[in-house]
Amino acid sequence: MSAHDPYVHGHHESVVRSHARRTVENSAAYLIPFLTAGMRVLDVGSGPGTIAVDLARRVQPGRVLGIDVEPLMAERATVLAESQGIGNVTFDTGSGYEIDSPDDTFDLVHAHQVLQHVSDPLRVMTEMLRVVKPGGIVAVRDAIYSGCSWYPDSTGLDSWHTTYLAAARFAHGDPDIGRRLRALALNAGGTIVASSASVWCYSAPEERESWGNTWAERATDSHFAVMALESGAARTDDLVVIARAWREWARDDAGWFEIPHGEVIARKERRV
Repeated sequence: MSAHDPYVHGHHESVVRSHARRTVENSAAYLIPFLTAGMRVLDVGSGPGTIAVDLARRVQPGRVLGIDVEPLMAERATVLAESQGIGNVTFDTGSGYEIDSPDDTFDLVHAHQVLQHVSDPLRVMTEMLRVVKPGGIVAVRDAIYSGCSWYPDSTGLDSWHTTYLAAARFAHGDPDIGRRLRALALNAGGTIVASSASVWCYSAPEERESWGNTWAERATDSHFAVMALESGAARTDDLVVIARAWREWARDDAGWFEIPHGEVIARKERRV
């Protein structure tokens, strides 16, 4: 991301708390077969650092660098790594538009839920390929929000879905970019190694409590609310209804929710 791109979620504590539950296993499982000891890894848009820290565990004695446009995220991620005794990962402020590394630096460049939030995803994909070594890989996973589904039916969640898609586009993002990752990698000059899909699914009581109540907070208190209001997609009372619907869904033992994702792994060809 760039400081020039408004981030539809923002960095409200409810957002960061949700992101801090991400691991390689639940958010980058497609990448696991490609991880090897000793790799040098860049994690673009590393947020609170949980995925980068997990990557660092898996590639020891290799090293991981996480970058994020928000300085507070880099600071928070550094604290996390130190608290877990993971010394082969560092975090810094940086943008996927202009990565502060020479060409051909990393064995793996990874981005999770980043390209959906940028106004020029091809530029970011191209920059990621620039800094990966010939023969190295770029791995990207992003949501396809139009494909979300849930149970039970809820007019409040219907309103959330419509509002979220509008707010994300108002923020110059593409909430469905997961379906375009293969095309972006090809257009950036990468060679496709694998393209796939996976889902996040929330149904167990603790999952519903976390996801539903987090979104209830986001609906009225995070930057999403600002984007929803500024875009004209919702009014303040609409956001209150959306928050109430999320809390009701979280309490319903029949509650179920899924978000599909697209994934791509692209290789940078060796120079002849």
